[in-house]
Amino acid sequence: MTTSLHKRTLWYAFIIILGLLSALPNVLPESVSNSLPTAYQNNTVKLGLDLRGGSQLLLVVDTQEIYSDRDELSADALLDDVVNQSIEVIHRRLDETGMVEPSITRQGRDGILVQLPGVEDPQQVRSLLGTTAQMSFHWVAEPGNRNVMTLPDQADPAQNYRLERKVAMEGKHVRDARMAMQPQTNLPVVNFTLDQEGGRIFGDMTRQNVGRALAVVLDGEVVTAPVIRSPITGGSGEISGQFTAVEAGELAMLLRAGALPAALEIVEERTVGPNLGSDAISMGIVAGIFGAALVLVFMLCSYGSWGLIAWLGLGINMGLVFGILSLLGATLTLPGIAGLILVLGMAVDANILINERIRDEARQGKGAWLSLDNGFRRAYGTILDSNITTLIAISLLFMMGSGPIRGFAVTMGIGLLTSLFTAVAVNRVMMEWVVRRRARQALIIRGLPMLDKFGDQFSSGRRVIRFMKAGTTGLIVSAVLSIASLGLMAKPGLNYGIDFSGGALLEIRTPDTSIETLRTQLADAGLVDISVQALSGDREQSWLLRQAIHENIDGGSQMETLRGTVNSVLPEASIDRAELVGPRVSGDFTDMSILAVMLAGAGMLLYLWYRFENHFAMAAVLTIALDLTKTIGFFVLTGIEFNLTAIAALLALIGYSVNDKVVVFDRMRESMRARPDQPLEQIVNRSISATLTRTTYTSLSTLVAVLPMAVAGGSAVASFAVPMLFGIVVSTSSSIFIAAPIVLLLGRRRQRLGLPQLRPLESARTQLPHQV
Repeated sequence: MTTSLHKRTLWYAFIIILGLLSALPNVLPESVSNSLPTAYQNNTVKLGLDLRGGSQLLLVVDTQEIYSDRDELSADALLDDVVNQSIEVIHRRLDETGMVEPSITRQGRDGILVQLPGVEDPQQVRSLLGTTAQMSFHWVAEPGNRNVMTLPDQADPAQNYRLERKVAMEGKHVRDARMAMQPQTNLPVVNFTLDQEGGRIFGDMTRQNVGRALAVVLDGEVVTAPVIRSPITGGSGEISGQFTAVEAGELAMLLRAGALPAALEIVEERTVGPNLGSDAISMGIVAGIFGAALVLVFMLCSYGSWGLIAWLGLGINMGLVFGILSLLGATLTLPGIAGLILVLGMAVDANILINERIRDEARQGKGAWLSLDNGFRRAYGTILDSNITTLIAISLLFMMGSGPIRGFAVTMGIGLLTSLFTAVAVNRVMMEWVVRRRARQALIIRGLPMLDKFGDQFSSGRRVIRFMKAGTTGLIVSAVLSIASLGLMAKPGLNYGIDFSGGALLEIRTPDTSIETLRTQLADAGLVDISVQALSGDREQSWLLRQAIHENIDGGSQMETLRGTVNSVLPEASIDRAELVGPRVSGDFTDMSILAVMLAGAGMLLYLWYRFENHFAMAAVLTIALDLTKTIGFFVLTGIEFNLTAIAALLALIGYSVNDKVVVFDRMRESMRARPDQPLEQIVNRSISATLTRTTYTSLSTLVAVLPMAVAGGSAVASFAVPMLFGIVVSTSSSIFIAAPIVLLLGRRRQRLGLPQLRPLESARTQLPHQV
């Protein structure tokens, strides 16, 4: 055993050191970091736009032309090429502007996500990406030609040109384009150079059409239509028009980068100022430190020095999480910070389960080594089930979410996996070294006497509360509250954020002023359809301005108008956040959210059916539905904004709620096998009483971890942290007063039908080996 302990200690120490070394560049001062290899310097967690500031645009390809005259199969293949070509063109255009580290990724079937760190006003980018820049050359139609089209003049839309429909030469042959000043007029022009094939085509067509006007068409408008005086055979030309120097430079850049293969529509825009990002980082650090400190105090009070071992394991877990995130080059977002804090609280659950199981074994008079071994092995199956059910919900959030919400799922998923390693492997090794040093002493886990007394009387079985006497009452009260919550959801309804309702939103910071004055100023400037909400009041006041989406106006133009009006009315105001969500995106978010919750419920049902029996699975899913409806009612009563962060909270609550119920169900299953002749109601009561200490401790540890975030996090995380506090309380009580009574009712029905409560004993697939 000693040899095995040494080997495991060395292996685990090796893994931990690698993980911490991977996380180290995140905290090294710049003077030290600069002396390290470049690859190691760059092995850091990237900050999301919501933490470092910047802009994000979601563009979708206009598929109307692609699908208009093609069958669905061929159009889908073409759409894939169009999206990929569009990404390449966007890359070239943004590279031409010199922007730092733009991120351009495909999102969904026809979407392109563009992230621009440090860009506070994406107006220029919006115009660059919203311009297709499809250029072509057409001869002005001669009288009698019927195959013509009429296009407006770019400088004077009232003037139209009759052009031949046939393209004389496509713009794809433009190899280079530069802004220059025309010597004769001293006005800006664009000089372009053609590739070899384009030069040949241009020379031939101008040679054959001397004296005719050749129109340069850009995105359906005539930029210029000069008369060809002589053949142009040099493979170059000049585009003149009523340009400013900036406009000529942008046109040259667009021509160099190439035309987009299809039009792109901006359906979502989000901007975060650097001040808001730094505030979010400070909040995360403060909330994390306070949460960790409160968890430490709680674990010391509950388990004494053994609680310190668990807390050290949590610290190692956080280091490993950052090490893996750094290795993957992952992006840390504000919801990701919230996920890390939640992981801190939920990871305590495994340690509480292990400590309580070891206590149970020690109470039976078993030796220290046997108590330790049996405690870990008995807790392992429950820990595994709890983590898998939570990962089901988190994986759905990753697959169906985007941006910061996906960041939450990544940090939660990695945190749960590393916590499984630290709880059942690393903490065990540390506990084995302590037991080894104490030789033949009894293994006693003690905390504060008051808490020990509370735990001993329930875990030992000396005291059994007849919870099922209140089972019917609990079900009736829960059903009434859930029905009332559904009624509240219908009227007055949820306070939907723009993620679901669509619209434009600005968060601004101004010197102290009244809400009436601000509303009057905005109304006088023509913004009569805007809502104003106060967020905080200090030396500077923060306000939330929200405007419904204007369906007859391009979303980018609406945001530009809103920004311009606010800047003119309130020149001293600073814009901390700007968001625009079109109706298409908000509809997609709604569909995604409903589907994610339904799939999470189905995934839980299938897994619990496999691991337990159908009546346990049904009880868990029905209870989750009741928990979720009451949490939605809480959203309505408090007026907390219901946005994508709220969906993350609901899915996290699904995982947490099932986690809690799995522990109780596992003890019921164990008791049913140990005492098959005992009345079912007595088994249920005894199982709940035996796990009451764990249920209470886990809820308290998660609450104290999340509480600082709920108190200090502000509006940025209110939709996550505050409902999580409510959900933890609801989930804990529902395990006792809803899930257990449903199991009892369905179990009695199985008895009447002559069906067994459990399937035959499973193999040892979820049993922890004697040494992990």
